[in-house]
Amino acid sequence: MFTLPHLKPIKPYKSIALLTSGGDSPGMNPAIRGIVRAALNSGIENVYGIQRGYSGLIAGDIQKLSSRSVTNIVQRGGTMLKSARCLEFKDPATRAKAAKILHDKGIEALIVIGGDGSMTGAHLLTEETGIPVIGLPGTIDNDIPGSDDTIGFDTAVNTALEAIDKIRDTALSHERLFLVEVMGRNSGFIATQVGIACGAELVVVPEYEFDLHDLCVALAEQRASGQGSSGIIVIAEGKDPGLTSRIAYQLEEQGQDPKICILGHIQRGGSPSGHDRMLASCLGASAVQYLLAGYNDIMVGLRQGAVIDIPLRRVISEKKTLDQNIFDITTLLHK
Repeated sequence: MFTLPHLKPIKPYKSIALLTSGGDSPGMNPAIRGIVRAALNSGIENVYGIQRGYSGLIAGDIQKLSSRSVTNIVQRGGTMLKSARCLEFKDPATRAKAAKILHDKGIEALIVIGGDGSMTGAHLLTEETGIPVIGLPGTIDNDIPGSDDTIGFDTAVNTALEAIDKIRDTALSHERLFLVEVMGRNSGFIATQVGIACGAELVVVPEYEFDLHDLCVALAEQRASGQGSSGIIVIAEGKDPGLTSRIAYQLEEQGQDPKICILGHIQRGGSPSGHDRMLASCLGASAVQYLLAGYNDIMVGLRQGAVIDIPLRRVISEKKTLDQNIFDITTLLHK
């Protein structure tokens, strides 16, 4: 369970809008539902859904939502509002155009669900135009500063774990080493949690150096003792394409015969976990309460089980780091 803030409504709104932006994550639909129903049940007369993120906003693709509009979406992956990346929104003139579209529609505030790029767009929009904005951390990468958790992270970890459990069956049956690539271009949060939970022999993340030598020695000892040389290496995809293939080549040079399995976008999809449904629903409803309490230019996140507000300026200027102590468990527990 989460601890929710007790906020007194002081700023009445008649019309607000929401959008999902950037990469989709499981749990965005429960967040949409939480926002829409909390808003309507708190006296906000009109709630609008913007299709395809900031791209839909500047195209004026805005539709009114009702309580019925968000019925039976809590269990669905993806986002009913669709999502997109919008490079044009980096232009101040485009943001001014977006603000005019909102004003012309009578929309007084905006709630944005997405990752760091989406939070940057929200911050610049309110800074330049004065439109109140609230952000929600929606990304499977769990790399948003200020919040312990992000919408979709738990589901992505469990999706990867389910796949790896099946891969391990084959690895054991054929006494093979598998390199499993998970998402995480700039961060190793998924890889670290998946690696610990699946009992990986090695976890490779962008944040820390890795050494294959000790692993190869251990695998050789297994093979020499008649135990075979099966195992799982979990690798965060990293910034440079082909990292997993390069590691496979290094292993081949040391006498191994690794197989590669890239999980890819399967981690983004699927029905959100119970944890993500609860997190998204609470953050969505809380975003409305923060808005009505007069807050602006913040992201609603989670810290030590409590729903909190974090200034968007901090969110977009800081970097969330992978805890060294947690990552060290990956080496402490391997064979």
